[in-house]
Amino acid sequence: MSGTFLGYLIGILIAALCGYFLGSFNGAITSVYLIKHVDVRDYGSHNAGLTNTLRCFGKLCGILTLIIDLGKGAAAMALAQALNQAIGLAPLSEGNQLGADYRWLCYVAAIFVILGHVFPLWHKFQGGKGVLVGVSVFLVINPLIFVILMSIFGIVLWRSKYVSLSSCIATASVVPVTFFLEFLMRNTALPMTLFYTIAVAGMACMIIYSHRENILRLKNGTERRIGEKKSE
Repeated sequence: MSGTFLGYLIGILIAALCGYFLGSFNGAITSVYLIKHVDVRDYGSHNAGLTNTLRCFGKLCGILTLIIDLGKGAAAMALAQALNQAIGLAPLSEGNQLGADYRWLCYVAAIFVILGHVFPLWHKFQGGKGVLVGVSVFLVINPLIFVILMSIFGIVLWRSKYVSLSSCIATASVVPVTFFLEFLMRNTALPMTLFYTIAVAGMACMIIYSHRENILRLKNGTERRIGEKKSE
């Protein structure tokens, strides 16, 4: 079945299921419930993400959230590749050799990890905003992209003190960064480069869409900065 149309469809389905089901385990919801026995979505900004977890429940819950949300992306991509390789499905080439690479399935799994994080099956489809998960998947896909995105995030956060603004700018940056690194530095074939670029554009759109309330507050000047206390 390797290399057939049906094989690729099954390969995509496997990657999508691995991504969505693992992505649906939200780190903030899980860690706060295990340690504090409450729902993080009932506190603070009501967002099931790292920032709200740290603000409302402290470092221990924050560290566990970080571990879960970093780990689930890597686990989903590794599982998607391993299952497809084990049954010989869906190899694609990044260069001149046919049927040699399964890395493209990481991008499929990554899209569904973010989808599962934002709309988690296990948590009534009310999850986080996907930034941590979205950035962390590049530790597996391309660590250099991860370093660049974290650098952009850090610089914008240093200058603006807005986590949401920094997240959105770093997220949007992934599209040109991916194209540049894949096509010009890794010498990935143009069709695969375009596939990867379109895939990360889909991830970026989901993450930025999940920040729509933050974007509105930024526009209105009511978004909170790092260290700023909530007004009464």
